Amino acid sequence: MRDAYAKFEEADVALYALSYDDPIVLREFSEKQSIPYPLLSDVDSDVIRRYGILNEQVKPGDLILYGIPYPGAYITDGDGIVVSKSFHGSYKIRDSPEALLDAALGRAHLDDVEIAAPQGDDEVRVQVALRGGRGTIRQGIVRHAFARFELADGLHLYGEPVPKGMIATQVEISGPPGLVVHDPVAPPTETLQIGSMGVELQVWSGSFDIEIPFHAVGELASECRPLDQDAVPIQVTVRYQACDDETCLLPKTETFRFDVPLDVVDIPKLGMHLGHGQREGNFDAQPHLERLLKRKFKESPLGFVRHLFLAARLNLAAKLRALRGEAKP
Repeated sequence: MRDAYAKFEEADVALYALSYDDPIVLREFSEKQSIPYPLLSDVDSDVIRRYGILNEQVKPGDLILYGIPYPGAYITDGDGIVVSKSFHGSYKIRDSPEALLDAALGRAHLDDVEIAAPQGDDEVRVQVALRGGRGTIRQGIVRHAFARFELADGLHLYGEPVPKGMIATQVEISGPPGLVVHDPVAPPTETLQIGSMGVELQVWSGSFDIEIPFHAVGELASECRPLDQDAVPIQVTVRYQACDDETCLLPKTETFRFDVPLDVVDIPKLGMHLGHGQREGNFDAQPHLERLLKRKFKESPLGFVRHLFLAARLNLAAKLRALRGEAKP
């Protein structure tokens, strides 16, 4: 969010972040990391519970993580009315700043993203772009592939369902193992009545986007080990058939290929996170972790023991990796 803050300012969109961390850690983190927007503290997770976003997959026995919200965002208008929201089931999955900005503005802006060469013809122009994630793939950061269709006047493309012999518009992503592809997101269709066939068809016309979110899990890019490779190939396949009110053009399949860099994640200066080849920041989180552990120990002694075991296991893995010379700064 910090690195994309100028885009929010330019669009006149205000940012606020809510955390279960105490004000001391948020103040120091904000100063060390030059965070330009307010960080709000909700130590007892009261506001988090009130808004129904307490992460229930994290149990009270999980110690330091219990009390965190589901990662996500509410987007409101100037009167504070929620117009959009996006939350994920795991704290390891996060929306990119660009996705939130697009949701606030109501339209994806593809002027500063990686765009494949347009394909199609004068009747149908197809453009595919990858947006979000600072142009890279990182563990848990959701990026978005956009297929933008621009149709000549009088033409339309079909959505599901279609009669036998007609082709519905499809956009698919393929990539390496560990790339999780979400369901496509498409705008509402319009109903087209074809009296001669006695059917109603769902169609798009003009200019519209079909969006497919995707993200990497640990198999492809992990916060617990250095990157296995510098970049991965991603292919976006678009299939469609354009028609007017009387005839249809031949079905077409367009293929767009990207070579997308992988990147590590940003981590605080904290023992259990160090030595795994990630991008280590200048924020020393150890004093704040100790304060948090004291607070959480009172809530869950068993969770405290679990945390110590996990920290010891991660530290051992980092030391073994360092001995093998695998870790990268």
